[in-house]
Amino acid sequence: MKTITSLFTALTLAAAPLSAESAAQASSVTPVKNVVLVHGAFADGSGWRGVYDQLTQRGYRVTIVQNPLTSLADDVAATKRALDRQDGPVILVGHSWGGTVITEAGVDPKVAGLVYVSALSPDAGETTAEQYNGFTTPPEFVLDAKADGFGIVKLENFKAGFAADTSDADAAFMRDSQVPINLSAFGTKLSHAAWRTKPSWAVIANQDKAFDIRMLHKMAQRIGAKITEVDASHALFMTQPKAVADVIDRAAQSLGKIAR
Repeated sequence: MKTITSLFTALTLAAAPLSAESAAQASSVTPVKNVVLVHGAFADGSGWRGVYDQLTQRGYRVTIVQNPLTSLADDVAATKRALDRQDGPVILVGHSWGGTVITEAGVDPKVAGLVYVSALSPDAGETTAEQYNGFTTPPEFVLDAKADGFGIVKLENFKAGFAADTSDADAAFMRDSQVPINLSAFGTKLSHAAWRTKPSWAVIANQDKAFDIRMLHKMAQRIGAKITEVDASHALFMTQPKAVADVIDRAAQSLGKIAR
């Protein structure tokens, strides 16, 4: 009996430090601190400036991808280069076409969660263009396809279709600094769908004229995203930076990582 008692005591004492260490780890929770922002078609990374300011003021390390918009593969490669520079887990954020990009690139092991900002979210084996099936794009949004296969938003439709809640001056600057996208990218099938394995959030602009609002909701519901609606145009990544940053912040906080 004495031997059994001594053995029990020894095992209890040996286990105690492990329990204390585990308890300390469990109470030491820190949020994801890296955010990578991916712009969509007809825009560039500078449109994220307001979101960048909001997040950096909250202590986040923010990296902005400059998509070439020449193909899905090229944009995914640009995003992967940004992910490679991160020193820990990442919230990966995409606006519009950028949603397709983060869906493909987001399988990277550094990506902890995805935030779709009025963004597309195809499945593996699907194209971006297929997401429009059964929906009607608002008449305000009209593309001007060029002979070389690249396209922009038709100049006279830009403010109404893309940035209705901006000033005339800001809409004019965005219109005249558009980055054309290779329209064939919309017909490229995805190889991966990161939202199948990564938690997702969706910010939907309820005055978006680039998409049928029903389409945005259907995509967000299909991927199981936590949905936030914002009273804004398709340019909500510029016009509602605090609302977008708030969702990214909540995503990061909810995906807190136990410090080691």
